[in-house]
Amino acid sequence: MVTKEQVVEALKSVYDPELALDIWFLGLVYNINISEGQVCIQMTFTSPMCPLGPMLVDEVKSKVRALGVEDVQVEVVFNPPWVPSEEVKATLGLI
Repeated sequence: MVTKEQVVEALKSVYDPELALDIWFLGLVYNINISEGQVCIQMTFTSPMCPLGPMLVDEVKSKVRALGVEDVQVEVVFNPPWVPSEEVKATLGLI
């Protein structure tokens, strides 16, 4: 069975194409639930109108499936809205 740590490592290889930072570092992943061969991921985008959102979801599913997981569910939520951490702001030169 896949572990949460393995899923997190896979998610660290999914990059937001506009910011060139991985979705885990950006804090776009809110929850990971693993049970009976299924991985459910709750995540958001930097903006509700993100034109590349469907591509990000497809990449998340692909990276987690590469771990040997057949059933990957991704729920995109906008509540709470994404707020970049101080570390993300510093990396992006916003502070």
